[in-house]
Amino acid sequence: MRKILAGIPFVAMLLLGADGPAPEFTKDGRLVRPADYREWVYLSSGLGMTYGPVAEANPARSPNFDNVFVTPAAYRSFLKNGTWPDRTMFILEVRSSVSKGSINNGGHYQSDMVAIEAEVKDARFPGKWAFFGFERSGDPAKQIPTTASCYSCHAKNGAVDNTFVQFYPTLLPVAKDKGTLSPSAER
Repeated sequence: MRKILAGIPFVAMLLLGADGPAPEFTKDGRLVRPADYREWVYLSSGLGMTYGPVAEANPARSPNFDNVFVTPAAYRSFLKNGTWPDRTMFILEVRSSVSKGSINNGGHYQSDMVAIEAEVKDARFPGKWAFFGFERSGDPAKQIPTTASCYSCHAKNGAVDNTFVQFYPTLLPVAKDKGTLSPSAER
């Protein structure tokens, strides 16, 4: 009995992969939100970052935090090769910011969840990358239409393979060292 129980974690690792499951999709192509994404590799946080006229629309609003996580296997592959392997998945967790609370007298800290989005690299998608926006319910997410601006923005401005490595301070030197950094990221 002990031998059987001792083998269960090994079998689970074989079925799921050493770093957990790859992106999981429903039969109708929706991405299942990974429950454990906060246990993945944390890449960076941005505060109030915008890529267009969004900031002018509501300048009085407190800035949001963007927290970026990637699967451990994809992270290790990037460290080794400077590129993202097929089945890479990023989670962008957007949280509101607060400046007044408890003992805080200045600056901002993270608060409520605003949105959770994903970017997935999979050869079956046109352009090999797809974006998904999760609803608050946590239900599987539909793919964001390829006409959305995120596709063209990432393709044009991604530092490495459609991703904003230029904003990930621990990975930018890796991309430079491996020679995978896009010229557009040098600006």
